[in-house]
Amino acid sequence: MKVLLLGAAVSGRAALRLLEAEGHRVAVYDADPAALEGLGDGRRTHGGAWDAALLEGVDLVVTSPGIPEHARPLRDALAAGLTVWGELELAARHLRVPLLAVTATNGKTTITRMAVTMLQASGRRAAAVGNIGVPLADAVGGDWEVLVVEASSFQLRFTEAFHPRAAVLLNVAPDHLDWHGDFDSYLAAKARLHRRQGPDDLLVFDVDDAGAQRAVTGARARLCPVSGQRRPAGGSGPEGGRLWVGDVSVAVPVDHAADPIFLVDAAAAGTAAREVGADAAGIEAALHAFEAPRHRRELVGRWAGVAWVDDSKATNPHAAVAAIRAHAPVILIAGGRNKALDVAAISAEPGLRHVIGIGEAGPEMVEAAAAGTVAAGMEEAVALADRLAQSGDTVLLAPGCASFDMFHSYAHRGDAFAAAVRRLKEG
Repeated sequence: MKVLLLGAAVSGRAALRLLEAEGHRVAVYDADPAALEGLGDGRRTHGGAWDAALLEGVDLVVTSPGIPEHARPLRDALAAGLTVWGELELAARHLRVPLLAVTATNGKTTITRMAVTMLQASGRRAAAVGNIGVPLADAVGGDWEVLVVEASSFQLRFTEAFHPRAAVLLNVAPDHLDWHGDFDSYLAAKARLHRRQGPDDLLVFDVDDAGAQRAVTGARARLCPVSGQRRPAGGSGPEGGRLWVGDVSVAVPVDHAADPIFLVDAAAAGTAAREVGADAAGIEAALHAFEAPRHRRELVGRWAGVAWVDDSKATNPHAAVAAIRAHAPVILIAGGRNKALDVAAISAEPGLRHVIGIGEAGPEMVEAAAAGTVAAGMEEAVALADRLAQSGDTVLLAPGCASFDMFHSYAHRGDAFAAAVRRLKEG
């Protein structure tokens, strides 16, 4: 079979290895010629401007998640009637182990890490793959009993037969509209998570999230509601000082007992993990050993009664608002590259004392705030926050936007914030 692979980054190269191992003839296209480095040895590679002639004679197109569905290569492939798969779809067709798949606007990585740790603590051979950094294609042929797949909307968009035995669709709020075009398309991509599920499969969702409720409408799987505020009927959540996961309860770490975000993530991860082999002891052990991912509500330090918190991973308004509500009263540092989202809701939160805008969307953030200032960069934003903060406040980096106007990644942005804070407070 002749295959055209779009994109030569991490997932693209994993797909290439799998396709070539299967004996297919593969050509690779990437708009960035530098991304093709090392792939020219006996392979057809094409960089630079797109040429629709590359589709001639092609039986299958496999696309990388970094290529938007409205990009010319995909538009041309679909217009030509060609089958288009993502790397997730390609890999899933080569796997026979149960899949636990996780998607959400916010919290995917946390839930994925929780679930795989619960399974491992229960003695299961499990691995975390997908959007978490290890392509699903690289798990093909491995000695696994279950794979936990973090699935982004980009990856789910081009799936057909992808079939998780257990799935978590926790929350859905506007995000990545620059990639999908509109919210309905984004929601539809998320809903593809349960497209192939049936009555023998499990679908977990946050009963308190309107977007998740929309996304699971019409699902044929068994639905299990979860909540971070209570134990919903027929579902999982906190009750009586413990976390109920189905019909068993586990102790919650004291530091997280009143944190609804941690509790709903834990309820979702535990419920799905239990479906594919985790036991109560493994779930409880994993929760007590769990450490949050870097740059997700990470405490940089406390000085003079002021907490400095790095939530650079809050790259959309939904995540930024949740962080503000968890830490109010807040001096907020926000802004960056807007992903065609309405960021006004961030600055309208009642828990804000002041908004400091950075990056391309900084002025937009400040314009919507009751009190705000635009800063030229991270150092200036941190210095200004230090002058404004009072004992009991939290200075919170929760940008609500992508990082790519000023930084290489959300991690680079979070590191820059932490470094600026430590230089200021510790010299």
